[in-house]
Amino acid sequence: MEYGTIEREIRVAATPEVVYEVITQPEHIAAWWGFDAVFEGTAGTMGRPRRDGSGTVVVPVSVVEAEPPRRFAFRWVQPAGQAATPENSFLVTFELVPEDGGTLLKLTEAGFREIGWEAARLEAYYHDHSAGWDEHLPNLAAYAAGLVRT
Repeated sequence: MEYGTIEREIRVAATPEVVYEVITQPEHIAAWWGFDAVFEGTAGTMGRPRRDGSGTVVVPVSVVEAEPPRRFAFRWVQPAGQAATPENSFLVTFELVPEDGGTLLKLTEAGFREIGWEAARLEAYYHDHSAGWDEHLPNLAAYAAGLVRT
């Protein structure tokens, strides 16, 4: 199997403006994704407790594109202390398309093969991230829709 790009689409019952805030603002990211995000300009970190309870995972984040309310992209998972590049990080892109009073959210996460990891590690990360998006995107949609209803 090729472990190159994860692609997902989900319809959200909120405008692109609301969805953009939900995917870019730390207080919203914590609510649907479970990460405590801190941003200073285009650099930041996202942290959350490890699933196995062995402390906290902190991931550097580099925003590479911010076009409200249509696109937001960031790189993450690069080695600690290194700037994010196409050769050492994953690129997550959210594309927001107005649709019937709501939003079609298109997500891609790319860069798995470019990192050059051995097959077992590549497969594990790909499956972990794929399962993560399957869990978190419905949370995002429900959270954003709840903001509109309240």
